[in-house]
Amino acid sequence: MSMINYAAREINCKIVYYGPGLGGKTTNLEHIYGKVKPETRGKLISLATETERTLFFDFLPVDLGTIRGFNTRFHLYTVPGQVYYNASRKLILRNVDGIVFVADSQLERMEANLESMQNLYDNMAEYGYDLTRMPFVIQYNKRDLPNAAPVNELQAALNPGWEPADPGKARVVPDPYHAGEYLVSQYSSGEWAERAPYFEAVAIAGDGVFDTLKAVSKLVLKALA
Repeated sequence: MSMINYAAREINCKIVYYGPGLGGKTTNLEHIYGKVKPETRGKLISLATETERTLFFDFLPVDLGTIRGFNTRFHLYTVPGQVYYNASRKLILRNVDGIVFVADSQLERMEANLESMQNLYDNMAEYGYDLTRMPFVIQYNKRDLPNAAPVNELQAALNPGWEPADPGKARVVPDPYHAGEYLVSQYSSGEWAERAPYFEAVAIAGDGVFDTLKAVSKLVLKALA
């Protein structure tokens, strides 16, 4: 989890972008890196595999304030999307503070999305992490494509909800990002369901990229407070 650098008065937090191959994880990080002020960011490191790249860099947001007098430095990582790089995926997830799952909205990529989401839950469980108890945001990328699945279908498949682990969360919570929708709601059967915040994106154009990052960053900071 987060590491404290007392000398620099910084709290270092790790955010990992997860998802199927070629879904837009790299595009998200490249866009963020290009827009962050050069004086606040570290070097962009790229580790190439046969079909993809794993990227990571760190930056110090100037607009998020401080926590107990410490600035917060975020370290952003992507994981390889291909299944046969699972060992690398697990290594990158170690000590993670927040997760962004980048789903490919194309209808024909639904199976790959589901496989990657299950893989995320499995890998987190191996570390003893409960994904439903930590900062977790879903991004539905490639919304501009004609074969993009409806958001409600993506939600039903990838973000159907889970029973709140904390009984205190069993109350209606509106989704601050989507009018008329809820992050926590109750079924007619009486059961409660909690869902991850989600965002629509066209990462190649930058649409939704910073909305996603800001949401997961706020959740990480809330967890640290």
